[in-house]
Amino acid sequence: MVIVSVSTTSTSTNSGSANPGPNPASARLTRLLVFVFAVTAGSSVGGLYYLQPLLHEVAGGLRISTATAALLVSASQVGYVAGLALLVPLGDFLERRRMVPALLAASVVALGLSAAAPNFPILLIGMFVTGITASAAQVVIPWAAALAEPERRGQIVGTVMSGLLLGILSSRVLSGVIAQFSGWRTVLVVAAALQLVMSASVYLLTPVTGRPAAGERYREVLVSILTLIRTHPALRHRMALGFIGMACFSMVWTSLAFLLAGAHGSSFHYSQFVIGLFGIAGVAGALGAPVVGRFADRGHLRVVTTLMWVVLLASWGLLAWGGYSIVALIVALLVFDFGIQGVQLSNQSAIYALDPAARSRLTTAYMVSYFLGGVAGSVTAGAAYESGGWALVCEIGVAATILGCVLWAVFSRHIPSGATTADTPD
Repeated sequence: MVIVSVSTTSTSTNSGSANPGPNPASARLTRLLVFVFAVTAGSSVGGLYYLQPLLHEVAGGLRISTATAALLVSASQVGYVAGLALLVPLGDFLERRRMVPALLAASVVALGLSAAAPNFPILLIGMFVTGITASAAQVVIPWAAALAEPERRGQIVGTVMSGLLLGILSSRVLSGVIAQFSGWRTVLVVAAALQLVMSASVYLLTPVTGRPAAGERYREVLVSILTLIRTHPALRHRMALGFIGMACFSMVWTSLAFLLAGAHGSSFHYSQFVIGLFGIAGVAGALGAPVVGRFADRGHLRVVTTLMWVVLLASWGLLAWGGYSIVALIVALLVFDFGIQGVQLSNQSAIYALDPAARSRLTTAYMVSYFLGGVAGSVTAGAAYESGGWALVCEIGVAATILGCVLWAVFSRHIPSGATTADTPD
């Protein structure tokens, strides 16, 4: 059996008695360190999406259908969920300065395998392993939260989360540019090189803080995640909202590649380079995340969450219009990604306040649900677009977002009026 050094206090679900782990003065966050965390999160999770705007090209090159090509995104997300469930909890107990570079180095191998894949099954395996190693992104986020001062935690998490979302969106821009000149395989080679650079950067530039805690077995660590889910209603609520939000995000960006490439009657017929550039609209929307984080830090989390769901619902009207107007589509993507990022940040601000000693495990619980939503969204997008085009994708998205709004209306009624960062007091 694998043994992990963990203290019994680290599994406490009471934030009042939990040990938040080491946070020495020498480990205080600098701008450089926040930048390293943000880029690491972005480059890691970006590996899940490099092929997303190129699905039409991959489908043609490997002679597979659009629905089958969409499974590449699903495979990477399933791998990501596996990494979240089995690897991210170790961030509460292992030396993160060694753990994260190791995961980044493993992603170099996985991306290399994908680049050299001779057929679809090998590529599918390579993307699945890439997804597992991309879980490094969800180790650095609670790492940054642990090092941040309490009054700046929402802002810091927002900045690192912006790096993560920017990685998702800018990976599409980068892949479109490279694929236009060298093909999709070169995209994966460049991604592997970037991960190699980040592996060295994290190891050399981040502080040595030691293991956060010591004493428990790996199996008990995993069981403690279920205990956290059972103990905190706010965690369960945010997991449900995260599932819906990520399903919507994945639906839009998976089917967008087919829409812009002119598949199934679309009036657009853009090159891979231009398709990749649409990620810039999403990048612009993601830049609002630190602002959302600052409002959350000031005790306005409930209002922020409500507004973000309203923004997300309104964005679907623009997205539907965007099926006929390129200007409307660009504006829609900006508004949509701002809403998605705001929902995500409000969720994470709430769960990180529940138990400072268990942030990696809280991240695991939440992000497993979140990316299961991503898997559901990408699978749905491929099938929906093939059946009913962009209009059907938007109709499903509206229904999912209305469900999210209804659930939040129910959940928010149970939040005490004095609650600030967390949804419920511990």
